[in-house]
Amino acid sequence: MRFEFTPEEKAFRKEVQEFLRQEWSDEEQVVEGSDEWWAIEMAMRKKLAEKGWLALSWPKEYGGMGATTMQQAIFTDEWSYAYAPGRDGEGIGYIGPAIMVHGTEEQKVQHLSGIARGEVVWCQGYSEPESGSDLASLSTRAVLEGDEWVINGQKIWTSQAHYSDWILLLARTDPEAPKHRGITMLLADMKTPGVSVRPIIDMTNGHPFNETFFDNVRIPKENVVGEVNRGWYAGMTLLDFERSSLQHSASARRCLDEAVKFASTTRANGKTLIQTPTVRNKLSDMAVQVEVAYMLSYQVAWIQSKGEVPNKEASMDKLFACATEQRAFNTAMEVLGLYGQLVTGSKRVPLRGFIEKNYLFSRSSTIAGGTNEIQKNIVATRGLGLPRQ
Repeated sequence: MRFEFTPEEKAFRKEVQEFLRQEWSDEEQVVEGSDEWWAIEMAMRKKLAEKGWLALSWPKEYGGMGATTMQQAIFTDEWSYAYAPGRDGEGIGYIGPAIMVHGTEEQKVQHLSGIARGEVVWCQGYSEPESGSDLASLSTRAVLEGDEWVINGQKIWTSQAHYSDWILLLARTDPEAPKHRGITMLLADMKTPGVSVRPIIDMTNGHPFNETFFDNVRIPKENVVGEVNRGWYAGMTLLDFERSSLQHSASARRCLDEAVKFASTTRANGKTLIQTPTVRNKLSDMAVQVEVAYMLSYQVAWIQSKGEVPNKEASMDKLFACATEQRAFNTAMEVLGLYGQLVTGSKRVPLRGFIEKNYLFSRSSTIAGGTNEIQKNIVATRGLGLPRQ
């Protein structure tokens, strides 16, 4: 693994930072999932698309800039640290790449350019009410009738489904096959009759998640990604892209910096909090963990830069980075003391409520995209060669 950025990569990082200083300020708090938030999100996507940064590392033939994987990692790092909108983690981050790997040429032509231009919004249909960590037990069915698949079932935790144009989903197409087989990856237009969406409001009062229902939804049989009944393998490719966790490492670093800022300017008993050994030790320990998370995240980017798909490494990264993010916000809440109980928007809430809001939202980071328990199983079996039983 290379531990030093090239002069070109350092210059690109400064360019991204300067763009953020000019185009984004998180001073105004907007509830995620609201119409106001979505308008800001799409406006920034348009700016990124015009600059060529939305699909930065995508091949040029699919609407990208053909930038290096490390440039993409630097962009994700800085954008996530700033908590800036517009990055399109779903479409650009893993749905588009999954279509590149497993889709037909017709599907690539039809869908990828719209994602790269920031004009078409996608969501992911994996989890179900009874199928989360054990995703292979999913029960949403797709039956081939003539030239159409007929889909019936329910998905849950469907991020931004209420704004999406298309969904990429997994459905069971052979109920007699073993549960990891008989699953097919499908593409569906969200405007298709029979598709309905119901909101899920989270602890921060945001609306990023939804339930999605399919009631006799008919889609063309050509909307299969990869092979019929082998969608599990295409689905795991997508998760390998999703589990590259620089955004969690960057979030933890931002949390550390905000906590240090608060501790350096807040006084108690005649001295700043950071002069207190207990607080200083907590923040020092947190800094070490954040640095380790960064190394794991950039290791994944380095593996990708060599043209390889990280597997166990991506799980190691997600496992540690997400846990570090949670620990960082836990520590920051302890540093804030009773101020940490104030909700975003309160008159005296410190740091604009950044710590309180993301402390709550970080509860989901060790669950979304595959729980910590699933990541440990992957590391154990594929990384250490341990038996499944």
